[in-house]
Amino acid sequence: MVRLSPPRSRSPWHPHAAGPAGPQIPGGSWRDPGPHRRRILPLVKWAAVLAAVGLIFRRAIESVVLIALSAVLHLVGINVHLPSIKFAWPWQTITAGTTSNIDLGPWVLQKIEGISKPALGRANFNFFFTHKVSKDIGPWPCWYASTFYAVGHAAATVNLNPGPAWWTPATGHYRLQVLSHPAGGKPGHIMVAMTLPRPQLPQSVHDITIDNIPSKPIDTQHSWTYPGFGCGALIRPQFSESVLYSTAQHIAFYKAHYARQVTGALISTAETEAVQTVRDNFIQPTVNALGYTLDRFTIRWATAP
Repeated sequence: MVRLSPPRSRSPWHPHAAGPAGPQIPGGSWRDPGPHRRRILPLVKWAAVLAAVGLIFRRAIESVVLIALSAVLHLVGINVHLPSIKFAWPWQTITAGTTSNIDLGPWVLQKIEGISKPALGRANFNFFFTHKVSKDIGPWPCWYASTFYAVGHAAATVNLNPGPAWWTPATGHYRLQVLSHPAGGKPGHIMVAMTLPRPQLPQSVHDITIDNIPSKPIDTQHSWTYPGFGCGALIRPQFSESVLYSTAQHIAFYKAHYARQVTGALISTAETEAVQTVRDNFIQPTVNALGYTLDRFTIRWATAP
């Protein structure tokens, strides 16, 4: 007959006696080993940050890298056709698959109405003039003159925000046409046309500046009695620079209104700068953020009433 002995109890310090809470220590309590924390190396953190920055600015980075690579290859005489990637910041690009149910017309117009400063168009021009003073002494003519070379800078302004009444639908001054909506990971396409008041020419002589570096007197003339006692005592044989520059400023103001080569340059420059300002700073970023590309943008100029 075989006798079965009861199982022997294991010592609390036996390697298999530890329960889920860990081995028992003297005194009857259980020791909790706690979770095992792993330290993240600083190198891994920086690598993650750099990867995120590279992902956000990948378009700009790819464009700069291709430009540098193309320059190096051209320098060593290797002619290789590289792909063309246009430089763009993340806020100027469109996220693929972006969709929007927003009514684009009022949304974009709201951005345009937020413009607070007019666009400035500048034109540079040069001219000559002669400033002369005469005062005869009896039968003898007495005069003194100075010929001055002047370089002027003038600016025309464009009112980019004529007010809410200007943008009412009945005027037709603002039209936005949706050609297609974002779908299938591709952006939508729109066209925008605006009408603005015509650029204004300088309104006062203070809108004209004379460049004091290249501007200077280039010649002086006087009557046959100078520098004898007559003209020398009667007329000061020179002009102060303040007199000559003030005269040049008034002449430049006149030319900015009536010289066609100057007024044409002012108007053309102001119109070009207004188009670039409204398109690049207001309309394009707005429609891109909503998932659209701006296919065409035009500004028409209202005729004077």
